[in-house]
Amino acid sequence: MSQFHDSLPLTGGKAQPITLESARRTSHSQGDHNIALVIGGGGAAGNAWVIGIIAGLAEAGLDMADAADLVIGTSSGATAAAQVRSGIPPVELLATVLSPPVRAVGRSRDQQPSLPMATVFERMRAIGAAATSAADLQRAMGAFGLESDSILGAGAGQRRAMVAARLPRHEWPDRPMIVVAVDAHTGELAALDRDSGVDLIDAVMASTALPGSTPTVSVNDTHYISGGVRSTDNADLASGYAMVVVLSPLGGRSESLPEGQFEGLRREPTWGTDLASQVEGLRRQGSQVEVITPDADSREAMGTNQMNLATRIPSARAGFAQGKQEATRLTFL
Repeated sequence: MSQFHDSLPLTGGKAQPITLESARRTSHSQGDHNIALVIGGGGAAGNAWVIGIIAGLAEAGLDMADAADLVIGTSSGATAAAQVRSGIPPVELLATVLSPPVRAVGRSRDQQPSLPMATVFERMRAIGAAATSAADLQRAMGAFGLESDSILGAGAGQRRAMVAARLPRHEWPDRPMIVVAVDAHTGELAALDRDSGVDLIDAVMASTALPGSTPTVSVNDTHYISGGVRSTDNADLASGYAMVVVLSPLGGRSESLPEGQFEGLRREPTWGTDLASQVEGLRRQGSQVEVITPDADSREAMGTNQMNLATRIPSARAGFAQGKQEATRLTFL
């Protein structure tokens, strides 16, 4: 079942990411519904599950792609946000996920420069253990990403082509969308939108740039890493919206992830970057918030390695079934 929790601008270059405050101000000028859709990170499995959920909700008569005045995407959720905002009907997005990808001859992920994931996770555990604040964690992860560029940087072009292939459209949508990244130099939040001066493909690349696993993304001399370093969901960016729907592939699942896995980075509740704290903050401000996390069938389909491409089809199917059931809960739309 779903879980209902009770519980910063960049400098330099021409990019002008919007800040938390500007996102809040913009929210009050939205349409009558004033609905924000927040899509969290969760790797290949999480992206597929989200598309399944959205298609299931649409099948039951709740088209979140149409209803949302703002869509916020983090990590793999950034890819999903771009897909949802592409104008392609949810059922067609789902059909694409359910179709096994055709891989070009001679092209393989294994050909890209890489570090052993055991080494990456070990470094992340050390960073998480040493961090004394969210800002400290984000700066340290940014430094790790920049350090790893000496090995991973050669694969930047190939990775950009892969990310571009996943996006139905390569231009920012007309309707509001935020893609969340982190400045690798300062550790600060980078909430990127169509007016930030960052190409959509680069923005999604940045939001999904796992330090130690993929190169940082350079735009106008600023290097970015995944927004999932700050928060798996960044739901607080929906501040000011009357109604917020959060699709969190990893919500409540941190205990089931392998130790040190990216989205399982240690975050103290006092930092305010965990989902429960952010949802509580939104509710204190007056927002009505509904959080959908994987139910038992979806968790089984997604497994514990969300980067495993073999989980995409079962995760999408499970998400679709769950989405149809969840539609009865979203009574405020």
